[in-house]
Amino acid sequence: MPDVAPWQLQPKAELPEAFIKAVAQYMPDSSGMWAAQLLWQRGLQDIETVRRFINPAHYVPASPFAFGDEMEWAIARLQKAREQGEAIAIWGDFDADGVTATSVLWEGLGQFFSQEEKLVYTIPNRFTESHGLSIAGIERLVAQGFRVIVTCDTGSTNLREIEHARELGIDIIVTDHHTLSETRPPVVALINPRSLPPDHPFATLSGVAVAYKLVEALYETLPQVPTQPLEDLLDLVAIGLIADLVELKGDCRYLAQRGIQQLRKNRDAVPPRPGVAKLLELCQASGDRPTDISFGIGPRINAISRIHGDARFGVELLTSRDPIRCQTLAEETEMANTRRKALQRDVVTQVKTQLAQQDLSTTAAIVLADPQWSPGVLGLVASQIAQEYGRPTILLNTETGTARGSARSVNNIDLYRLVKQQEHLLQSFGGHPFAAGMSLPVENLPLFAEAINRQLRQEQFAIGFPLGATLEADLDVTVADLGKSLFRELSVLEPYGLGNPTPRLLLRNCWFERVWNRNIQDFRNRAVRYIRTVFEIRDDTGSRFDGVWWGHYKDEIPSGRCDAIAELDYNASKNQFEIRLIAVRSCSDSPEALAVTPRVNWILDWRTQKPEAFSDDGPVLKMTQCPSRWDELNVWFRRATQEGTQLALAYPHPTERPSIDVWQDLVGIAKYLSRTGHTVRRSQILDKLGIGDRPLQLGFYALKPLGFVVTANDNQLGIQQAAPVETAPSMSPEPSLDTEATQCISRFLEAVQEEQFRRRFFYTVPLETLQAMAARVKLDT
Repeated sequence: MPDVAPWQLQPKAELPEAFIKAVAQYMPDSSGMWAAQLLWQRGLQDIETVRRFINPAHYVPASPFAFGDEMEWAIARLQKAREQGEAIAIWGDFDADGVTATSVLWEGLGQFFSQEEKLVYTIPNRFTESHGLSIAGIERLVAQGFRVIVTCDTGSTNLREIEHARELGIDIIVTDHHTLSETRPPVVALINPRSLPPDHPFATLSGVAVAYKLVEALYETLPQVPTQPLEDLLDLVAIGLIADLVELKGDCRYLAQRGIQQLRKNRDAVPPRPGVAKLLELCQASGDRPTDISFGIGPRINAISRIHGDARFGVELLTSRDPIRCQTLAEETEMANTRRKALQRDVVTQVKTQLAQQDLSTTAAIVLADPQWSPGVLGLVASQIAQEYGRPTILLNTETGTARGSARSVNNIDLYRLVKQQEHLLQSFGGHPFAAGMSLPVENLPLFAEAINRQLRQEQFAIGFPLGATLEADLDVTVADLGKSLFRELSVLEPYGLGNPTPRLLLRNCWFERVWNRNIQDFRNRAVRYIRTVFEIRDDTGSRFDGVWWGHYKDEIPSGRCDAIAELDYNASKNQFEIRLIAVRSCSDSPEALAVTPRVNWILDWRTQKPEAFSDDGPVLKMTQCPSRWDELNVWFRRATQEGTQLALAYPHPTERPSIDVWQDLVGIAKYLSRTGHTVRRSQILDKLGIGDRPLQLGFYALKPLGFVVTANDNQLGIQQAAPVETAPSMSPEPSLDTEATQCISRFLEAVQEEQFRRRFFYTVPLETLQAMAARVKLDT
């Protein structure tokens, strides 16, 4: 494992006694201190919020009709199809989120449409097709007599294919969670949480959860029709949610919690889903923990298309009630997962060999390609490399002359936006900020890699964001602390995922004994080319504890005293607790491993709250406009320090107005001031346009070639049009404008777009990062 990231430890907070007691009630056999520390570190510092976070029974989910008109339109079209006897085609996707979403629609819509006559599903082949709708697939469904398509986990950006379907008389209902196009496609309904505000309870739903909400709306509209309880679908929802890259908050977390409760029923003598029960048996899991999905069921469902290309039998595996058929499909899935592990290990080794020959100090994003890499595992490997090297990673296969592959992000970098800026070099592209897939001509690869790196370096330099990443530990523990009590405390925060990662434990000054590596075995006891190292870890407390390091050899564990970062887990097959090693360093080689990240505790995060919910307890300095530079934040940090008060981040989500609209508004202001002779303060224009000083200054420069003159007198600005230009300046730059005007307007538009990007970034910077930056400012003053 490369030592590319410094280690840091979250500081231990001084917690209010009332908060500790409130958390402790959820774990009567322990103090609750570990869980309370984690909750506090992660911004969950209100007792009522903690109650809803821990216990889904106290959370009130939003109505599926909170999607607004789009859900109303979708349900109306499905009702019409049912009344007129029309058949429905479900169009899914081949990853775990897409397969479970397809399964939810297959079972859910199957309560309203006959599965024998009026309902089919189709999933693209990972190897021969790509994500999303295709013209050939649409024409095939038309030939079969279908006039309604419902997508799941796909479709938001398939404008050309949707337009073709419309011309053929096909109505499409899109359920998806991937990035939206700038133009709404001509569909009956587009149900996508990305159309909602970022603080909406649906904001982070994955594809399977959106599909479930469609079914839920149909259940509410026609409650007398279905015979299967809606809750029976929740185990499928949990599998897709936890297996996908989404933040588990709001309804997303609630559905995952409820889904795990449903998943446990597959331990019964007669399980509701024989296929899921068999998968749990093969991965030696009990089904009562999120890791049974993230490390068990999820990778196995994903392995179907990674190895076979065709993922359709995954839907049958999840929905069939035939135990014998399910056993056959589950064993085929297990063999695919075994093959996937071996391929993944080989590609990881080859990627690291290439990286060893690169200067990573100048590499902002990793872009690598090889004709021999298996396309089915590139997403997995990209995710692993991104985490280890702290950089967005794009891995591509070039065997066919076209580079095809996957990208994974890290450090809150919006990968989708980054790659989309190079869309002119691509053949196809889709995804969301954390993961994407793409294809491009091989000859464009060097230019693409250079452009991605240049763009990311420029943006990171502009916002002061460093290359690489730190490996953070959440809690400082001893070997004696490991075990049942600590495990139960940590499990209170489950399910873990984006925004609430699995807790990482720092073990200081420890050593390893009984270290041995071996290949894992498949369910037929055959060796697999995927290694793991098992060991006992000890320290000066005199305790010892078992552990495993997946994908690593025993020689990679240093001899002598070490510091280690690990996750605590439960091994159901051995009926014992163990640690999963994440990183290890010799004490003599890594003094910085014990560094504690300095942080302050006087920053309040109100970014997702409505103004009426802001607290009035005590003096609080409120920052109401989202910053675009660290310098702006530092001014507020220093002011709060000097005044000895708390600083509340009370700014709303940045608006996403098109930059051309901002330009048109500026021209309108200029015309108004010129016509009336009025003057205004600079701050009034800034507030009206929603921009900062630099874009405004460039806007004034852009007005000059159009005949406007800006004057300043006693903090008041006036604008006169000395030499009117015939061409309407409110439009985007056109050939009829002279070169100087066009260039000036373009620079203004680019400045607005850059500032909008920076504000999006700063809106999502984690509270912990801001606390650390404030502490650094405090130390410097």
